[in-house]
Amino acid sequence: MTIKVTFHGACGIVTGSCYEVRTAKAAVLIDCGMFQGTKSIKELNYAPFAFDVAKIDAVLLTHAHIDHCGLAPKLMKAGYKGAIVATRPTADLLTYVLPDSGYVQETEVTRLNRRNRQRGRPPVEPIYCRADGEACAKHVTPRASDKWFDAAPGIKARFWDAGHILGSASIELLVEDGTSRKGQPLRLLFSGDIGTGDNMLQHPPRGPADVDYLFVESTYGDRLRPKVTQAQRSATVRREIQAGLRAGGIILIPAFAVERTQQLLFDLDYLFEHGQLPNLPVFVDSPLATKATSVFAKYLRRAAGGAYATAFSRPNLHFVEDADVSRKLSRLQSGAIIIAGSGMCDAGRIRHHLKNHLSNPTTTVLLVGYQAPGTLGRLLSQAVPMVRIHGEEIVVNARIRILGEYSGHADQSGLVAWVRDRLPVAQNIFVVHGEEPARAGLSDALVAAGLPKGSLRLPQIGETVRLTASGAKTERIRSRVNVAAIATFDWHNAYADTVLALRRSLDAAGSDGARQGLLRRMRALLNDAPTIQSKARSRHL
Repeated sequence: MTIKVTFHGACGIVTGSCYEVRTAKAAVLIDCGMFQGTKSIKELNYAPFAFDVAKIDAVLLTHAHIDHCGLAPKLMKAGYKGAIVATRPTADLLTYVLPDSGYVQETEVTRLNRRNRQRGRPPVEPIYCRADGEACAKHVTPRASDKWFDAAPGIKARFWDAGHILGSASIELLVEDGTSRKGQPLRLLFSGDIGTGDNMLQHPPRGPADVDYLFVESTYGDRLRPKVTQAQRSATVRREIQAGLRAGGIILIPAFAVERTQQLLFDLDYLFEHGQLPNLPVFVDSPLATKATSVFAKYLRRAAGGAYATAFSRPNLHFVEDADVSRKLSRLQSGAIIIAGSGMCDAGRIRHHLKNHLSNPTTTVLLVGYQAPGTLGRLLSQAVPMVRIHGEEIVVNARIRILGEYSGHADQSGLVAWVRDRLPVAQNIFVVHGEEPARAGLSDALVAAGLPKGSLRLPQIGETVRLTASGAKTERIRSRVNVAAIATFDWHNAYADTVLALRRSLDAAGSDGARQGLLRRMRALLNDAPTIQSKARSRHL
């Protein structure tokens, strides 16, 4: 049996999902996702792929979130010509998601190069541009769920509903080169992102049982969330928005353009229709969310006779695509809701709104999704007193609220239940797509549920395992990154924190003389830095 799996991302971190399955005949990628989080993590997106692009036969995408599909245009730009396959709703969403990703990179790089020019630094190039995203989206082949198709020579695949977002899927592979204990082709199952099972816009997650190897996500593997109904969640939203209105300011909601925005609109529609909120204006300030909502409306009309689609066409709901109109929203000071991307506040229009409103104590910011370490959203969730946006220092006086009810990921109990429904698993269960505490928490919970500890594996980024008749054997580890060192707080975060701390110390100093003394001590430390580094190097020789 010559089948190997290499983990190119999403191990010890949540983003950068990419798993390579290779046999003697072919190789396929499960996802080709972008890294998100700290700047050091995001820099991995610029590195060459850790595999030979020409030797990949197919790419199978679990869903249309950037951390699972965002590097597919880079793959094609690098010369990939094979198939890219997804469910039909995912293919429709990618028509907008991938070009938008390219556009965001173009605009962010333009802004960065403006600062680099001022600082005398060389310009940088985007990973790919809007045109690359458009070309990649046109290359995607849609496939129906629950039906086998030939993915590559000797490898069949089929999609199972994962219940995470529209079109999201778990992917089952049937590999002829491998032989299971039953003498049949080897069966692998990749969970993708597993939904909560109570999303009114999606079906509960499904999947086959009795596979040979299972690869399960663990985003929230270390936490339990109380079960909430749609009415309970709407009540929480109502309370937070009412509190924001009483505070007298704007209500900002950073939200993922795909799924989270549509869930919010559905709940807001319910609250408006039942008189539980006044019909205040709601601005969806995201071209991508606008286009994604049209895809949701199309599929919801088919599934429910248009009942849900009415939530996307209210008279007080305004979709903002034009950048000039977006800028004019800064004039609003109260009595309105602005929903804008990105959901982690690390790019897009939400950063402009936060820059304008974070210092105002009447502003309310509702965080409704996962916030990767090192992102602006994670910093806000940690109640930091000051942040840097576009190189400027912004004091955080706004009311920051976290609504866990909107998570699109199953919690620990949901993941354990999903795994138990897949049993028996003949060989190993790989716990992936989670920060280390989450992976460890899910592993402990699975052991407590009766799974043998020896069957669980927590692979590293860059690890290659060979799937044998007696279980997985690690063949090599070629790590591109020390995830533990940069996943939560890298030197970029430390630099920004140091600059902000210096500003606070200078402001708190009692006199100009005290400030001069503080700056002299700082300069002395900087002047001593080369000597300290030299001594450190000599100790290692």
